[in-house]
Amino acid sequence: MARIAVIGAGMGAMAAAARLAVAGHRVTVYERAATYGGSVGRYERDGFGFDTGPGLLHLPAVYRDLFVKTGKRPLEDCVEMVRVDPAVRHLLPDGREVTLPAVSRGGVAAALDETFGAGTGERWAALLNRARDAWDATRRPLLEEPLRADWQVLGRDPYPALRRSGLLRRRPPTLAEVAERELGGGAAGLLRGLVGTYGLDPGTAPAAAAVLPYMEQTFGSWYVGGGMRALATAVYERCLERKAEFVFGAEVTAVRERDGRAAGLTLADGTAVEADTVVCGIDPRRLGGLLPGTDLWPGGARTPHGPAPSRATLFLALRGPRPEGTVHRTLVHSPGGSAAVTVLRPDDGRNRPDAGHEAVTVTAVTGAGEGGGPEWAARTAEGLLDAAARAVPELRERLIWQELRTPEHVAEDTGALGGAVPAPALAGATELLYPANTTALPGLYLAGGWAHPGGGLAHAGMTGALVSGLIVEGADFRGSQ
Repeated sequence: MARIAVIGAGMGAMAAAARLAVAGHRVTVYERAATYGGSVGRYERDGFGFDTGPGLLHLPAVYRDLFVKTGKRPLEDCVEMVRVDPAVRHLLPDGREVTLPAVSRGGVAAALDETFGAGTGERWAALLNRARDAWDATRRPLLEEPLRADWQVLGRDPYPALRRSGLLRRRPPTLAEVAERELGGGAAGLLRGLVGTYGLDPGTAPAAAAVLPYMEQTFGSWYVGGGMRALATAVYERCLERKAEFVFGAEVTAVRERDGRAAGLTLADGTAVEADTVVCGIDPRRLGGLLPGTDLWPGGARTPHGPAPSRATLFLALRGPRPEGTVHRTLVHSPGGSAAVTVLRPDDGRNRPDAGHEAVTVTAVTGAGEGGGPEWAARTAEGLLDAAARAVPELRERLIWQELRTPEHVAEDTGALGGAVPAPALAGATELLYPANTTALPGLYLAGGWAHPGGGLAHAGMTGALVSGLIVEGADFRGSQ
């Protein structure tokens, strides 16, 4: 039985802790904040409740597998899983709107044809078929296996784009180019805006980013009853059931090294923690300050991820009931179609004081490190409110109060520099790949959204499976099964 110290209590770190504890190791998680979950938090006021991080889960199989592998009670016995249907409503700048059903290729095609003209649904289906080919080619190396030593080969875009011009013969197409050439018109804006909500720029993202809408349409979008915080609570409780221990208010100031391997931690109060293995669940760019003078990523290794965008989120407390038939998720597209504001209106009585009120969450991608002054906050809140007003009739008349969360709040919750929010790893651009779950220092591993395979609830959860496999099985580990 090894002693394993985990830095941070985010979703990836807790997923690793639960799996390692069930394997028989003595696991202790050290979290600088007063609670678990990282970005997956909850804001409550006057009987209203809101998710502070992701509002939906894609690829729920990741957490189903976690609960199957770590105990007798499956995920659905621990939380209420609700498939969101319709999947999403799109509001376009020209006033048109289209609502797409969940997990229904025929329904999606019909809705697109009705809005954008005959043949649009067929073109959309053909594009997602090519995205499926990219998904099939990269699912194992990008999600279920440790990062390969020759990770640079994943920089080649696997999307089998149609080649109709000299431009595409000279270089791989971007997602925006694929959307325009293979869809065109308003449907292209749908694709660009949806990919943009992941924090990616469609104008520079590889065509393989089409796997993100493919995943949503194929596996669905899922809401957890009581808010996504309930999922974090379920994972935390599973860790406790497996006898993993948590120490909150415990900031790590150093990773201890002995005989050329990780040997424990030093806490801010001077406490020395002995460990046989250390799992870092925080932004690995902070490891330089915890291990000064140690080269964790020698030549040829994928170094920690560079700058990433953040999120600005506006919580809205509304008087009046949520109308019957309201769509859970609406994307309000901006002119140009490269960005969209997400409006979430879950039908969940646990998020509101009574049936005569409604809680609405409005989120947009913004620059990391922004939000440092009242002018920025006022301008951002007003912009988000304007976008939400397009999705929620009589919004301003119904508004009781609003609360803005900035990148600074994200940084406080997660410890990520500037409050940056990592996107899922993608093939086709090396800058969208993340460092391996192992480091050059034996005994030091990386979990969480800043390690392979990147950000998002499902991908961060997969880091737990990869880290535990590498620790338990060692060099023989070939990936999650």
